[in-house]
Amino acid sequence: MKKVDVVLGLQWGDEGKGKVVDVLTPNYQVIARFQGGPNAGHSLHFGGQSYVLHTIPSGIFRDGSINIIGNGVVIDPVILAQEIAQLEASGVDVKSKLLVAKKAHLILPTHRMLDAASEASKGKTKIGSTLKGIGPTYMDKTGRNGLRVGDIISPAFEERYNRLKEKHVKMLGQYDYEYDIAAYEKEWFAGIEVLKQLKFIEGEHVVNRYIDEGKAILAEGAQGSLLDIDFGTYPFVTSSNTLCAGVCTGLGVAPSRLGSVYGIFKAYCTRVGSGPFPTELFDADGEKMREVGREYGSTTGRPRRCGWLDIVALRYTVMMNGVSELIMMKADVLNDFDTLKVAVAYKVNGVETTEFPYETNEEIVPVYKEFKGWKQDINGIRDYKDFPAEFKQYVEFIEKETGVPVKIISVGPDREETIIR
Repeated sequence: MKKVDVVLGLQWGDEGKGKVVDVLTPNYQVIARFQGGPNAGHSLHFGGQSYVLHTIPSGIFRDGSINIIGNGVVIDPVILAQEIAQLEASGVDVKSKLLVAKKAHLILPTHRMLDAASEASKGKTKIGSTLKGIGPTYMDKTGRNGLRVGDIISPAFEERYNRLKEKHVKMLGQYDYEYDIAAYEKEWFAGIEVLKQLKFIEGEHVVNRYIDEGKAILAEGAQGSLLDIDFGTYPFVTSSNTLCAGVCTGLGVAPSRLGSVYGIFKAYCTRVGSGPFPTELFDADGEKMREVGREYGSTTGRPRRCGWLDIVALRYTVMMNGVSELIMMKADVLNDFDTLKVAVAYKVNGVETTEFPYETNEEIVPVYKEFKGWKQDINGIRDYKDFPAEFKQYVEFIEKETGVPVKIISVGPDREETIIR
């Protein structure tokens, strides 16, 4: 029996999932997003073009592919309509390849206002929200007030919309926050008309039928495992389950129907927004990673915080996801470092541990192991045997520590700059 394979990020997001999905998609007929919303920014580079996808699965560029926005995703019709327009302008036939689960929830203009008002009221305790309305939408979902894609085709749609909007307006009255949603609301309803041109599906039935038919399916995660609502660095997390478990609830498939789990990590670490980051660098090395790696958010443009690879955190997310194959991204960013460091343990209140702790915001002091840098340009290498010995030592150390093979190594942003071992 065919199973659903999963590709997801093992750090704080921005690991390079878009490129990997694009590299893997020739082997899959169906690509499905299972959680998150337009807070995702999956960057793809090929044929001299760059694209950033926020809601649409990264398989959309492949002819004959089926792309599903699953029920675990939250959708902003404005952003989705813009994304469709940009892809169509590039000659991509989106509407024939994109299916949307009826049970996916909609982000309302007032959800965005609630997000901004809540974040503004937090002052120094800001969580670093992308202000896309993601959190308030998931709150309405769990509070059983949400508006879903399937509601769009109901004659009572506008009435349901207005009822939820009124509830939000009352909530906004609690904040000292000025807002005007008129312009965005107009765009929102125009986006709803674009959505109506797509095929709405009973996602769980369709996905399970595809499995039964033997179609190869890849579930595409957004954000990263350390941002998981349950197991991430709470409260500095996203509002969905970014782990492998999210595939079951976000697409409606049983755990026994999951196959290979591809875990993506950068050869170093980055984080956008607030929250703990034990190996963060505030020196020239951190600045160099940011500049060489062009570490600026693909959704927000915010500069990313950079630091050394954290094996404690990586082992944790490998365990939580049941990762079967590791994929290492952006190894080329470290080409010019004399010495590399990897955190192999934490000192928490003077006690050394190799387990990821409950409280990640207290003083965690990383315990580092040092490696000699490879000090050469590896971008042109296309075979593992041609890598310098220092590079291989780095990769093999990661394999030994996690117990999982590094199967794919990326040495540049382009589709071609990928080594499959």
